[in-house]
Amino acid sequence: MYMADCNAYLDHRNRSTNKDNDLIVYYYGHEKCKKNHFWTGVRDHYLIHYIISGKGVFVYNDKTYHLKAGQGFLSFPDTLSYYKADEMEPWEYCWVGFQGRKAQHYLNLLNLSSSHPILDCRPNSSIKKVVDEMINTKNFTKGRELVLTGLLYHFFAKLLQNVRTPRHHIEENQNYSKIYVDKAIDYIEKNYSHKITIEGIADYIGIDRKYLSSLFKDIQHTSPQHFLIKYRMDKACILITDELLSITHVAHSVGYDDPLLFSKMFKKYKGMAPTQYRKRLLGKLS
Repeated sequence: MYMADCNAYLDHRNRSTNKDNDLIVYYYGHEKCKKNHFWTGVRDHYLIHYIISGKGVFVYNDKTYHLKAGQGFLSFPDTLSYYKADEMEPWEYCWVGFQGRKAQHYLNLLNLSSSHPILDCRPNSSIKKVVDEMINTKNFTKGRELVLTGLLYHFFAKLLQNVRTPRHHIEENQNYSKIYVDKAIDYIEKNYSHKITIEGIADYIGIDRKYLSSLFKDIQHTSPQHFLIKYRMDKACILITDELLSITHVAHSVGYDDPLLFSKMFKKYKGMAPTQYRKRLLGKLS
């Protein structure tokens, strides 16, 4: 018997199905299932279910997985899957269907594959909240697809933050952590002269700001904010040697609209005001 998800209070299909896009949200929803409620069939996209409460079974590639709250399961495109709510404690879950050329990349980060389609997360309400935010876009008249795509990145970030990592994958995930930090540093090096924020850097990479901060502290032993300021101050030290540039010009060149704020930060990091630093550097300080 082939059944659609019943009693789902939202099931929205994104009309854009271009797989050349990095990521596309197909649909999403949240359901408190009746006992023995099931679905079986084949889809043309990826679909992640996250279990909020209760129990159920997921059958994939002739393997049966007995799952509970805090876990999740992935259905792959063009592959038969089956899942069923428990008779005594039927599960409540939320789900997101998606496609795109970068989908496999983010699934790799979560260590999800056809041989390992199960997520084991620390129970966290923030994962459901992201899906709730998707649902709340139903009244948007403009920019809905952009918001949904951003929330899909957020969904992946929340799963990544809360997934329990098997020991044999710790080294692999550490490599991904370094990739994230390297991307953040590269972004700072290319955009330090503009008005950028740590949240903006995290959004560019596609991860949560708090997660980026924790990775920075682990790998660089400092916060991304301190790294950005120090990078700007080091660049300012080079520019200050050019006497044709005013301190205001230097400030603007390293991303500060307010020269007074720049001078305050420069003194904090270099121990003296920019004008004093210039005089000392050029041997004009008696």
